[in-house]
Amino acid sequence: MYPAYNPQLTGGRVQWPASAALAAKAGFPGVDVGISDAMKDGLETTRKLLAQYRLKPASVGLPVETRKDDAAFRKDLEMLPDAAAFAAAIGCPRMYTYLLSSSEKPKAEQRKIMLDRFRACADVLARSHVRLGLEFLGPLHIRKSLPYEFIWRMDEMLAFAKECGPNCGLLLDVWHWHHAGATTDDILAAGKDRIVHVHFNDAARQAPEEVRDNQRLLPGEGVIDLKGFLQALKKIGYEDALSVEVFGRGLKEMPVEEAARLGFEAASRVMKDAGVL
Repeated sequence: MYPAYNPQLTGGRVQWPASAALAAKAGFPGVDVGISDAMKDGLETTRKLLAQYRLKPASVGLPVETRKDDAAFRKDLEMLPDAAAFAAAIGCPRMYTYLLSSSEKPKAEQRKIMLDRFRACADVLARSHVRLGLEFLGPLHIRKSLPYEFIWRMDEMLAFAKECGPNCGLLLDVWHWHHAGATTDDILAAGKDRIVHVHFNDAARQAPEEVRDNQRLLPGEGVIDLKGFLQALKKIGYEDALSVEVFGRGLKEMPVEEAARLGFEAASRVMKDAGVL
């Protein structure tokens, strides 16, 4: 396992390709790649940039709008084969996206729409041997933001991902793992093949109704059982990135170099303490 720079660590102020230089300067071995910008730069330029800074490409976001109307989805899906081939060619056969945990439509209706869309995405990605991680969102305020509650538990999202395809699994964000009430047993039950990517952060002790998704802490600053989380990942053989995704905590008001350095140092301390780095 290794820590990776995620643009949220600096409040979204440093995106690809500038994020590669910042990640390396802060000490990160890995970096999340902005696939749209990277594809504009081209394959060889992107490979050279990663090599120049000795960075591992941690993950790329799924460049398909799955949460709006069908026309928008179909338009993006047409461009997915090229993006999948690009991700595989830079050594990052992992894409991810999230599903809102509430919906304007009843759960059964929304589930069918999402299942059809993600099966289509998974089928395209499989041709380039790319895996897809689906993120569940645990906090109560997200689950209650729209009329109908949707998938928000780890075990239910895992079951949904398995229906989407053999190359589908979870984007496991420790924040959502914690707020959804998941446990280390859920990680062990998922297994290595179904944990596609991991987001790393921490949370304050709050009542469920007080939790807001943009109020995260750096790893080690809160109450999440990060040691147990990491040791469970180690037990299943997870060997990829922990992208440090922290919203809030005043990071966006800091110089970007300081915010990135704090993220790397915090993640590294927790990982070393857990015996995974």
